[in-house]
Amino acid sequence: MVYRVELTNRAIRDMARLYEAINARSSRAASDWFNSLETAILALESQPNRHPTVPDRTGLRQILHPSRSYVYHVIFKIDDRTQTVNVLHIRHSSQKPF
Repeated sequence: MVYRVELTNRAIRDMARLYEAINARSSRAASDWFNSLETAILALESQPNRHPTVPDRTGLRQILHPSRSYVYHVIFKIDDRTQTVNVLHIRHSSQKPF
């Protein structure tokens, strides 16, 4: 089953801020990492249920995407009825819980 992957406005803002914060425009390594994050998000179209659930948040799952020294959490919700994955938020592991 193929799911449609949609990013909320918040997730789009998170991606834009992250791109600037890691200086992906000027750093090849940062750009490669950012592209790998995008690839991981787009891969949600296939088997999104393989990712772990968010602790204490019913119905939410997360991609745990590592960088050199941190992990980024891509928080998403699956709607099996419409075969849609909604990416809600992308956060650094040091941020307060979602």
